[in-house]
Amino acid sequence: MDFIRESILCIDLKSFYASCSCIKRGLDPLTTYLAVVGATDRQGSVVLASTPLMKKKYRIKTGSRLFEIPKHKEIHIVNAEMKYYLEMSMEVTKIFHRYAAREDIHVYSIDEAFIRVNPVERIFGDKWSIARRIKKEIFEELGLTVAIGIGENMLLSKLCLDLDAKKTTEGIAEWTYESVPQKLWPVTPLSEMWGIGSRLQNTLNRMGIVKVGDLAHYPLELFEKKFGIMGNQLYYHAHGIDHSDLGAPIILGQISFGKSQILLRDYTDKEEVKHVILEICEEVARRTRSAHKAGRTISLGIGYSKDSFGGGFHRAKTIDQPTNITMDVYKVCLELFEKFYNGDVVRSIDVRISNVVDDSEIQLSLVDLDNPKRNRLGYTMDEIRRKHGPASLLRAVSFTKAGTALHRSKLIGGHKG
Repeated sequence: MDFIRESILCIDLKSFYASCSCIKRGLDPLTTYLAVVGATDRQGSVVLASTPLMKKKYRIKTGSRLFEIPKHKEIHIVNAEMKYYLEMSMEVTKIFHRYAAREDIHVYSIDEAFIRVNPVERIFGDKWSIARRIKKEIFEELGLTVAIGIGENMLLSKLCLDLDAKKTTEGIAEWTYESVPQKLWPVTPLSEMWGIGSRLQNTLNRMGIVKVGDLAHYPLELFEKKFGIMGNQLYYHAHGIDHSDLGAPIILGQISFGKSQILLRDYTDKEEVKHVILEICEEVARRTRSAHKAGRTISLGIGYSKDSFGGGFHRAKTIDQPTNITMDVYKVCLELFEKFYNGDVVRSIDVRISNVVDDSEIQLSLVDLDNPKRNRLGYTMDEIRRKHGPASLLRAVSFTKAGTALHRSKLIGGHKG
């Protein structure tokens, strides 16, 4: 197999939300103790970001809770300001455009991006020079610190960023195909490698695969037999080989559409939980339709309150025909909920559609003749919401005391603007 050798930068804005909040207040992100939370008026609110010193001294990081933050005068606790974060992210992207054409820039998230720089190395210098220039300009103009992984494809640049660059003094590192045995193969646990979650890691561990090097030397035919195309991709990724186009998902089997929501309060009423599940199914189905996709695997995750000693369940069901229709997704989620819910107090809900195909395939079913009509109705509802706002068309459950969609429609990125 031929290697594709390019110069790809994977750029991460370090502690982005927290750094932006510091800069807005005239504070230095590197010397300030600051935490960004979803809502300062709720003790159970989740910490969305914290400055490096906050993580180091107080062990407060993303996922911690407001009530866990010590009451100390040196600590700043602020609400998320999503509108401002988006504005700052756009300013960073403008700097990227000084060094690459639009088609060579892929904004992966609000605080991370990929840039192909080999077309401009004759103009701005080699990849290291470009990386240092971008890092310097972002810091001098916006006050933000970045880490940059350099690789010969998207995968290597991302792995280099996460496993190497973030730990270096300069914040920049490079991985090549030749460095894979030394840099990538010793990595353990497997979940440290981008694209391998805890459940896949457990499956691989049971197969005797503990390090990435084990993955690289496992027989490819056995991988493909067990995991299909995902097995083929995992095998080659363990060798650092990735033929994805810039902006394409690095592991195709990872494509999914989902929404995870931490509830504003504990839910003790089973029927109220169902109301929120329906709201989330509506949003997940909308996201799936917006990409013109449909999925065969529907998963539901329920997290219990700490008062119930935590825990919960995450279960999935694969259906015969792909769907992106809200009530189809809800029907499967209800089935999973009724089967696995144990009656404990609910604090979080997650719904996901995976195993996706182009939505044109849902038109092929002859089992449900109303399916195309319901599909078109979904797209019509999406268009109304796009033109007139997310609260312009809501289901009745959203107006009950259990509903959250009306409240969340006033937020940006799920948080206060």
